[in-house]
Amino acid sequence: MKPNYKLLLLSGVLCCANIRMASAQKAYTLDECVQKALTNNVRVKNAQNELAMAQEDSKEAFTKYFPSVSAAAGGFISDKGLAKMELAPGMSMTMLKNGVTGSVTAALPLFTGGQIVNGNKLAHTGEEVKRLQMNLSEKEVELTVQRYFWQCVVLEEKLKTISEVEQQLGSILKDVQASVEAGMTTRNDLLQVELKQNETLSGKLQVQNSLALSKDMLAQYMGYADDSIRIVSPVLYTALTPPDSLRCDHQAALLQTDEFALLQQNIKASELQYKMTLGKNMPSVAIGGGYAYHNFLEKDHPFWVGFATVNVPITGWWGGSHALRKQKLQLENARNNLTDQSEMLVIRMQHVWNELNDAYQQTQIARLSIGKSEENLRMNQDFYDAGTSTMTDLLQAQTIYQQSRDQYVEACMQYELKKREYIQITR
Repeated sequence: MKPNYKLLLLSGVLCCANIRMASAQKAYTLDECVQKALTNNVRVKNAQNELAMAQEDSKEAFTKYFPSVSAAAGGFISDKGLAKMELAPGMSMTMLKNGVTGSVTAALPLFTGGQIVNGNKLAHTGEEVKRLQMNLSEKEVELTVQRYFWQCVVLEEKLKTISEVEQQLGSILKDVQASVEAGMTTRNDLLQVELKQNETLSGKLQVQNSLALSKDMLAQYMGYADDSIRIVSPVLYTALTPPDSLRCDHQAALLQTDEFALLQQNIKASELQYKMTLGKNMPSVAIGGGYAYHNFLEKDHPFWVGFATVNVPITGWWGGSHALRKQKLQLENARNNLTDQSEMLVIRMQHVWNELNDAYQQTQIARLSIGKSEENLRMNQDFYDAGTSTMTDLLQAQTIYQQSRDQYVEACMQYELKKREYIQITR
């Protein structure tokens, strides 16, 4: 019995499609979104590659401690000898008509003004700089993921509120239609409800489009640009934890931050660059040896050779003195930047802390507003049913209720983002 290859192929395609759909249907928590982004995001990958490149630079610099070995070979051929000697009248001898030569030499620097040692230290400093920059890239990616995640949460909560408003409007519409048919109210109330429904539907479409865009941005940051994702929304309508436990001493926290460490590494790099420039203007000493061979005199002639070199940059000090002054100024700038940027970091910590406290207070105010707006909506519904309030007042109360819920979820988003930002800037 022959296998049905078309059926097998179709089954395989369907299986892959089912796996892809199952993956797309997975709901991600905030922590899972962050972990996926730290694994798949291009910015993090590039930062990791930059660190790997710096590590290769360190390994390359280490090879300068070892002798450099080189080999060379050559040969020539001519129609006449390059050297001619007159031995006696009528007698002459020519030499160097053709020949080959080759050599293998090794040279070891004994003293280079500290350029090799400082070059290795500078390479390790560059490696540490890239490691710190990678940490900052990861923090920025994490904060961006949280921003997209909370945007999705807010928009989904807005859709829930809109659905609740739609149900309320549907109920009001039925009551108004019955009242119009009974002659108890005018069609004006009915038109107001229908217009409010259209307005709500228009807002719903805008929120849905914004939600789709936010999810696409979140998926792209997580490395799933071609997939649609779902998120696990946290519970918002519970008491939020005050930020007091996050408060720390900003001067002490400054010393632990990656930004401060980068400023210190910048000073260290400037100091090493100054020493490197100084080393270029100092004498250098090297020794070496090798093995060579030639047959220019029509005989094999192998031999060993040893040598020592001393290089003193006499006129180089003229330009070198200016280069040293330049490096001193660069070092002074690095120290100035450490002082200035450290002060700015502390100010930024305090500013973010103030924003964090403000965001928390906004959540508390917005939470109280929800309760007030719910009571206001209930009262206006009762007043309208009793005939002591207009449809305009009822719909206005409903708008205030929707706005209060939207403001609360937006305040929660700002609070969570500011909390994460404060943690990052002080750690």
